[in-house]
Amino acid sequence: MKVYGKRIRADIEGWDRNMALALPDAVGRVKAFRKTKFDQSIDLVLNLGVDPKQADQQIRGAVSLPHGIGKSKKVIAFCSADKVEAAKAAGAIEAGSDELVAKIEGGWMDFEVAVASPDQMRIVSKLGKVLGPKGLMPSPKSGTVTPDVVRAVKEYGAGKVEFRNDTNGNVHAVVGKMSFDAKLIEENAQAFIDVINRMKPSSSKGVYIKKVSIKGTMTPGVTVAI
Repeated sequence: MKVYGKRIRADIEGWDRNMALALPDAVGRVKAFRKTKFDQSIDLVLNLGVDPKQADQQIRGAVSLPHGIGKSKKVIAFCSADKVEAAKAAGAIEAGSDELVAKIEGGWMDFEVAVASPDQMRIVSKLGKVLGPKGLMPSPKSGTVTPDVVRAVKEYGAGKVEFRNDTNGNVHAVVGKMSFDAKLIEENAQAFIDVINRMKPSSSKGVYIKKVSIKGTMTPGVTVAI
């Protein structure tokens, strides 16, 4: 039997955790949990009826949610010299080509997202063993390899959400902060659910979205009625 801490025991007292709530009610339940000293992130988790071992059933991408996620990210851009200043003006903390690759090869890793123009991938591929294990390698599937590097810097810097299914078919995404108005969290969550729904692989059979839950960083999860 799972043992909960004092805070969570107080939150779940008298509450049937097996009950699925409509999305507005689920959000309200999460926001009603005891507050912490920091502004918790709100996470949405979808359990999908996909086979993660099949390449055509991988669910991966990126989305800009209607109301952002309340967090900016450190973005770098691999781009040609004529785009360096524009990328930095858009919010990139570093931008460049060979020199940026060399800096990372030297051990610098103070960034959260790397974007690249397609022509730079030949150079960036040298960093596969460094960036790949950390989930930082630019990829066309996630939208981090794009001809419009400047736009990508702006979007990811503002908190564009990347997602991909794990080995159990779960997809996680941050959909806001505890300080957000409940309606904003609800609209962000619904937008993400809609995106995942549209990505259903044609080879996926049976129930596609099996379960949805929403939780704060330090709260119990609340099941959302599908």
